[in-house]
Amino acid sequence: MDEKKLIDGLKKKKVWAYEVLYDDYAPRLGSVVKSYLGYDDVDDVVQEVFIKVFKNIKKFRGDAKLSTWLYRIAVNVCKDMLSKRKRNNEFLTDFRETDEKVAFEPPATTNVFREVMDEMSFDELMDIVAKLTEDDRLLIKLRDIDDLSYEEIAEILEKPVGTVKSRLHYARKRLKELLEEVGYIG
Repeated sequence: MDEKKLIDGLKKKKVWAYEVLYDDYAPRLGSVVKSYLGYDDVDDVVQEVFIKVFKNIKKFRGDAKLSTWLYRIAVNVCKDMLSKRKRNNEFLTDFRETDEKVAFEPPATTNVFREVMDEMSFDELMDIVAKLTEDDRLLIKLRDIDDLSYEEIAEILEKPVGTVKSRLHYARKRLKELLEEVGYIG
């Protein structure tokens, strides 16, 4: 669907536009939330993101792509939730069954994921990724799993491209060290 037409439909509060937006973006935003927060309250956070989108779509000027704007909102909601939990001394929990399939699968990419995907399952890899900080997980998710450009990530995180590249480099380095610890790279 043409992005301009979708945005116009959203601003005019057309039901079809909200349905298209949700169908196209809910899974992607859910995977960002999962990578940032773990598996706790994903549906609630995605719902919060869409509420913010619906309330603020009239303010969207189109300076960035719609997807970039949506990711930025999702990241901000996640950060707000983490701050609130830290203030309240709450802990994130993982209520998944051990044999449950993860809702998203990574595309083949030329990164640390590709190096280890032949040797371990996606679930095993995501368990190791979960040991990274929220920021590291988010960077790896956006670049290495969702295959967003550095520029798109910079817009989402509201950071300079150089900062994104540097932080991603160190996040990948930390992931590689974790994988070396468990014997998958080395």
